[in-house]
Amino acid sequence: MNILITNDDGIFSNGVLCLAKALQPFGNVSIVCPDQERSAISHAITLKSPVKANKVNFFDTALEAWAVNGTPADCVKMALEVILKDKPDVIVSGINRGPNLGRDVFYSGTISAAIEGAMYQIPSIAVSLATLKPNASFSVVEPIAYDVFETLLGHKLSAETVLNINLPYLSKEMVKGVAVVPLAMDVLRYQYVGLNDPQGYLCYWLSDNLGELYFDDQESDYFKLRDGFITVTPLQLNMTNIAMKAKIAKWFQGAKQSS
Repeated sequence: MNILITNDDGIFSNGVLCLAKALQPFGNVSIVCPDQERSAISHAITLKSPVKANKVNFFDTALEAWAVNGTPADCVKMALEVILKDKPDVIVSGINRGPNLGRDVFYSGTISAAIEGAMYQIPSIAVSLATLKPNASFSVVEPIAYDVFETLLGHKLSAETVLNINLPYLSKEMVKGVAVVPLAMDVLRYQYVGLNDPQGYLCYWLSDNLGELYFDDQESDYFKLRDGFITVTPLQLNMTNIAMKAKIAKWFQGAKQSS
């Protein structure tokens, strides 16, 4: 099995090293990541400047790795169209420092990289860790990640697969299980807070309220992750609202008949 790893935290983040270690037993691993952190950049691609890929020594391992001066989506495109000789069987993005829950799927570079992979008809998985600690020990969750991939890669994933996985920052013995859950789209995690700059002008900064949030829906990704579960949410590429499409089509049919 050929496995492509990417992320949005940068080529030398501890999360991507942990992911590489967890995935090596399952096949041939290649790594193509941004040359620096590109968090919350969503699905941006580079249009007006050149994109370069440099081969790098990845943590003194023998793994083939490239650093790209672009976004996570750029990395996937470059890997598939330029860098890799063989098409990967699966693409895994992460492990991101900090969870990706609910509305985060629209902002996350980690998830957008997985979505880009699925657009090339390659099963893709985004993995995030539920801690924002700068010195987080990813080795704690490496056995958890391995177990998740052992199950997922033991099944045939369809070409359009996009999975959003969040790992609790717990030892394997403390994890309660795996919960396949919906996104809690009603949760407002980030909010602007007003601050005065040194000149006295009011400016605004996004505040992450994750630690203070209360969840009514006990089956949501937010609740289950906080409760000690690994959360898995299948996403889909086609954003067309089929029911509304049919409804609006009828509106225009009626307008045409009445004119």
